[in-house]
Amino acid sequence: MRQFKNMAYPYMIWISVMIVVPMLMIIMYAFTKHGNDVATFWFTFENFSYFFSDIIFINVLKQSLYIAVVTTLICIVLGYPAAYIMANSKEKNKVLLMLLITFPTWINMLVRTYAWMGILQDNGILHNILTSLGLEIKLLHTDFAVILGMVYNFIPFMILQIYTSLTKMDKSLLEAASDLGADKVQCFLRVTFPLSLPGVISGITLVFLPAMSSFFIPKLLGGGQYVLIGNVIESQFLTAGNWNFGSAISLIMAVIIMISMYITKKIESKNGIEKGRTAN
Repeated sequence: MRQFKNMAYPYMIWISVMIVVPMLMIIMYAFTKHGNDVATFWFTFENFSYFFSDIIFINVLKQSLYIAVVTTLICIVLGYPAAYIMANSKEKNKVLLMLLITFPTWINMLVRTYAWMGILQDNGILHNILTSLGLEIKLLHTDFAVILGMVYNFIPFMILQIYTSLTKMDKSLLEAASDLGADKVQCFLRVTFPLSLPGVISGITLVFLPAMSSFFIPKLLGGGQYVLIGNVIESQFLTAGNWNFGSAISLIMAVIIMISMYITKKIESKNGIEKGRTAN
């Protein structure tokens, strides 16, 4: 037992240095401002009041929530059927489908986003196809481009989570439902879908959170016209040099993320309790 504890020490040191210390620094900067002397700080809530009192930042937060929610819903609508098909495929086909879904993730996300810029730009592949069909539609630097980039980059996380839940499901429950007279639709609605909800909830967490805080996808595919909360944080740290305000926004985002995770955890726990009651 002591040997396992000793093996955990390097990991604990790594977590402390790379996660705990930076988080403490963000909290310190968020609640402080530079004093008259550059080396001194004084405690204040000014950074938070400035954020919530400025309608521009509130609108950016709303836009970020909108993009994240739409991205998550699209990932569920497209990802669930894909995961369902994978889970019910033959073993050799499962390997191929898994490879097709995970292969894009082997390439850096930034490179994949740049590729979409080439596809969506004027005189790009997709634009030329639509033009040949008589459709003159601007694709790049639009909401469509930003959401498309988000969905493309994050949908594998949704598919894999749902697929894992579906493969772990006890198939005998479907047989029992069929024996009791349930058709395929009823089996799906009453058995398959409820049992796959933990995967859906995990997928929502893995898609919604990065979509909410992403900054380079809207920056590249939105052309700087679609500023999300991640872009504001980036600009405060790298351009404006206002680490205090940037840390305050980061802390606000962290609180929103923790609330979202708490809600999803509550829903998952409630679903687990209801499944237990049903089983009894």
